[in-house]
Amino acid sequence: MGLILRLIVAAGLAADAIVHWKFAPDMAFVQGGSIDGDLLFRVQAAVAGVVAVIVLTYATRWAYALAFVVAASAAGAVVLYYYVDVGALGPLPDMHEPVWYPEKTISLAGEGGAALAALVGLFAAGRGRRASDEIPDPEPAGRF
Repeated sequence: MGLILRLIVAAGLAADAIVHWKFAPDMAFVQGGSIDGDLLFRVQAAVAGVVAVIVLTYATRWAYALAFVVAASAAGAVVLYYYVDVGALGPLPDMHEPVWYPEKTISLAGEGGAALAALVGLFAAGRGRRASDEIPDPEPAGRF
């Protein structure tokens, strides 16, 4: 089951990375904030790609936690900016886009699937330990 979870998380993050990389040039003209929209999309694509490789390489709780944060925040941003025009948030530009197209569906499905699989992986990763893997308690002081 661990391999399947890792593949689902990595595939979802890969879909996120591909869509963000593809649309980065279109976001160059987004107004507001001190970070350009194209840079924001390229950074998101790079982070999603790197985290996908991390999850494939290390099936640890911290890797799944990192994947969950990346995927869930991206999915939340897609939904938020579709429904709400929040304007520029600090250094972030105004990313409100009230139109839906197939690439958004691919991105949201990938991010949502990756977030759910990462959440399952987060709780399942620590359960496979055996008693022999634990660090033994040190002997009490005063015993020879």
